[in-house]
Amino acid sequence: MNFIAALAALVLAAAAAPAAAAFHFVALGDMPYGADAITGPAYRRLIEQINAERPPFSIHVGDFKDGVTACSDELFERQRGYFQLFDSALVFTPGDNDWSDCARTGSDPLERLTALRQRFFGQPASLGQRPIAVERQSDLMPEFERQRENLRWWHQGVLFATFHTIGPDNNAAHAMPALRGESTQRDAANIAWLRAAFTLAQQRRARALVLATQGDMLRYVDSRLPPGVRPGFHGSITRTLLPLAEASALPVLLVHGDSHRYITDQPFLNDRGQPIANLWRLQVFGDPKMHAVKVHVDPDAAPPFGFTPIWNPLSPDPRR
Repeated sequence: MNFIAALAALVLAAAAAPAAAAFHFVALGDMPYGADAITGPAYRRLIEQINAERPPFSIHVGDFKDGVTACSDELFERQRGYFQLFDSALVFTPGDNDWSDCARTGSDPLERLTALRQRFFGQPASLGQRPIAVERQSDLMPEFERQRENLRWWHQGVLFATFHTIGPDNNAAHAMPALRGESTQRDAANIAWLRAAFTLAQQRRARALVLATQGDMLRYVDSRLPPGVRPGFHGSITRTLLPLAEASALPVLLVHGDSHRYITDQPFLNDRGQPIANLWRLQVFGDPKMHAVKVHVDPDAAPPFGFTPIWNPLSPDPRR
């Protein structure tokens, strides 16, 4: 076959190739809080409902405990056990309650962060009954060998990535110098990871990019004005995510928790005060409203992301 014929065959093959299908995944976070005897039944019911949706994976965006429960190895193991109740894959990114707030109960936050990384991110794979392979930042960027919790993976031509931020202000102004130092190092890792995600998405012609983190980066100082980005998130959000998203032609979705209010919107502005049209946000429910969100992804649709709450009958219903 000569060059022209070969090229024609490739064009025909590409034209005949089916478009990647639309799909869904589930997002949740900020749960369960309190004693297992009280919150466990509702949480298990929600996991059953998620399993009934048969998502290829779910994402828990952190705070699998409240901020005052002891950060024991036993509690970590109980929460890991809950993640193993998910029939498919479960991807987790940590929140402040999971390690930073452990000082409230007499634990060393940095020691608890190390323990969290070992227990939940020891292998390049998700949790859940049918784990998926993931890439860890610690394996790809030796200068950030601690950041094994920053993950990425592909599904139906869409790139997913988690990056580790925490509420309320990412520890940027924490009273403990050691935690301020940890925040600076983690912020540098997040910036590098976000840049790498956009580069990879462009190189491999991703259909969309979905990012997940814990901390609520937005602050509303006046209901009549658009929200601003909290100071502790300027590095990862204001100076990194927002300009990268605006420069990209990709649909981008940012999923986060922390504020316990279900919100879907497009609140982000560029440095000229204009909306970034291809960037969407989902903030998930949180305790005591133990519900989840089914996220529909179809980059060929307008809009490319859709959201359907999964209402838990054993939890307060915010519609009432």
